[in-house]
Amino acid sequence: MNFAVKPLRYGAKENSSAGIGSLGLSAVIAFLLSAETTTSTSGSPWFSLIFFGAIFAAMYFLLLRPQRRRVKESQNLQSSIAVDDEVILNSGIYGFVTAIEGDILWIDVADGHDKERIEIRVARASVARKAPVAASDSPESDAK
Repeated sequence: MNFAVKPLRYGAKENSSAGIGSLGLSAVIAFLLSAETTTSTSGSPWFSLIFFGAIFAAMYFLLLRPQRRRVKESQNLQSSIAVDDEVILNSGIYGFVTAIEGDILWIDVADGHDKERIEIRVARASVARKAPVAASDSPESDAK
């Protein structure tokens, strides 16, 4: 098979030996046609089915299952937030929950001047976790 196709580049010579970049289009087409005739299917369809099943199982156990677990933990955390809980927001702000209005939390972040409190309003989903209770604040340490 000999295809008489001229190179696509402007100024390229027909018999240039500058490397793979100057390979003629006819050589590329001839290579692809010869590769098409020499390929054959290898293996049984059962092996392909098992292989793709194993890939799906690996993706499930490595990606989907841990993500579902994190979502469930986040939903449990958000539903367990109550007034007077100390929480840590995704931005790193510590504060105490003073009021809950649906999906909005009022967080007391600092004692203000005089008798005013400094509160911010945040979305319930912005809570990263509850702050750990200090050992001296726990009721178990008082019982000892």
